[in-house]
Amino acid sequence: MSKDEPLKLDQFLCFAVYSANHAFNRVYKPILDRLGLTYPQFIAMVTLWAEDGPTVGQIGERVLLETNTLTPLLKRLESAGLVRRVRDAADERQVRIFLTEKGRALRCEAEGVPAEISLCLDRDAAAIAELTGELTRMRNTLLARVKP
Repeated sequence: MSKDEPLKLDQFLCFAVYSANHAFNRVYKPILDRLGLTYPQFIAMVTLWAEDGPTVGQIGERVLLETNTLTPLLKRLESAGLVRRVRDAADERQVRIFLTEKGRALRCEAEGVPAEISLCLDRDAAAIAELTGELTRMRNTLLARVKP
């Protein structure tokens, strides 16, 4: 950032990340519309495809969403027949999320999404992995500053 112009928008890293996020959303939308998912629903499903049966809180920790945001999202996935919400038998305060057969089957359709996004980025796999790692480290550094 220039010392002469500290408030030049094009020099803000946060704006570059923010605007890149909007661009990602625009690219993802038609792809995910074919699956019947929003981006937050997609990342929740990706989490469930990796591990079936986590609690709502565990999903929230993984996708960085608060429970009050995640619960309505999961209810919509349940209404769509993709997941089942079940009270944990050992601790009824906890709700576990399980994929339905339809939710498991959707994974096959979703497996092509990362490749479609990669094509839009005009970067090779190594460059994408490097950028992903750098952004993840940056996010973790920022979160470490705001967590108690």
